Amino acid sequence: MVQPGSWLGILGGGQLARMFTMAAQTMGYRVAVLDPDQSSPGGRVAERHIQANYDDLDALSELARVTLAVTTEFENVPADSLRFLDNLVSVSPNAEAVEIAQDRIREKTFLHNHGFRVAPHAVITHADDFNHFSHNISFPGILKVSRFGYDGKGQLLVNNLSELKIGFEKLGGVPCVFEQFLPLHSEVSVIVARDHTGDTAVFPVAENQHSGGVLDVTIAPARATEQIVSMAEQLAISLAEALQYNGILCVEFFILNDGALVINEIAPRPHNSGHYTMDACSVSQFEQQVRVTSGLPLVRPRQYTPAVMVNLLGDLWRNGEPNWHRVLQDDRVKLHLYGKEDPRPGRKMGHLTIVDSDLDRALLLSQEIKQVLRQE
Repeated sequence: MVQPGSWLGILGGGQLARMFTMAAQTMGYRVAVLDPDQSSPGGRVAERHIQANYDDLDALSELARVTLAVTTEFENVPADSLRFLDNLVSVSPNAEAVEIAQDRIREKTFLHNHGFRVAPHAVITHADDFNHFSHNISFPGILKVSRFGYDGKGQLLVNNLSELKIGFEKLGGVPCVFEQFLPLHSEVSVIVARDHTGDTAVFPVAENQHSGGVLDVTIAPARATEQIVSMAEQLAISLAEALQYNGILCVEFFILNDGALVINEIAPRPHNSGHYTMDACSVSQFEQQVRVTSGLPLVRPRQYTPAVMVNLLGDLWRNGEPNWHRVLQDDRVKLHLYGKEDPRPGRKMGHLTIVDSDLDRALLLSQEIKQVLRQE
């Protein structure tokens, strides 16, 4: 176990690293962030910022020299960098799991081979694949790049084979996955922690609403049947076990109109849909990440109060700083800003969490706040 007061490391310096760092510091740890951006949100709050690329062996060696355990804040860290660090310090999550999660083709293959249901899909790696396109796949659907796509980036809606061919070219002819649309009722996510002993702890299932391919609102607990909630939790635990996972894992599900659960994608890290845990649960996803990274015992999360999380995108800054005075007049509203300097449209600048003993009241207040912010 890495004792509080020691140094922990994290690869990546975005908002997830920032919140991990703050959780670790609350528990007495010191944190070193490795990130190439000199103004990264995580690097600005950590005790040390190593400004370097993620495959810089000298920088990785320096991170290992000053820390006892290292984790990640996003899935596109080179798996070979994790393998390099694993020879020097304790690392979570494991490189093999990250390698699967950072590539949609590998992810779909792994899930299918281990008996997890995924959407009907087709792998497209070059133009010749269109000559063998499966008749079992129907349109419309979404074409997604296999690597480095997130928050709606690297994705296109396609309605027929002709659009699919054009879309493949628009995305640069890189390996892609085409996913068929399904009769969707709603979307939920499960965040599960699994430590090196195989112990697991699951956060309450959350319901997610997206806008423009980006998470807009998370509702916790999810408005789903007990059967669906239980099934989602068990599937998430089973997947963490299949991956031999060590860390925080988010599993995103589609709930179909017939009640079936289909895995959409996985994220080997804390997730935007888990931010509500900071204000509504006995332990946040970031404290749990600190626990897994350091080898402290996992705790079973308890949700104290219903919550609604609203993402704050850079669009809200189009006329200057939003009117926080109006938003924060209600003590049920908790503001979290990420310390980013450039509020570009679509960029995640922060989030609000609305807590209330009544979920419907929390939802109503979240809608009122969104309206206020959009009118500014």
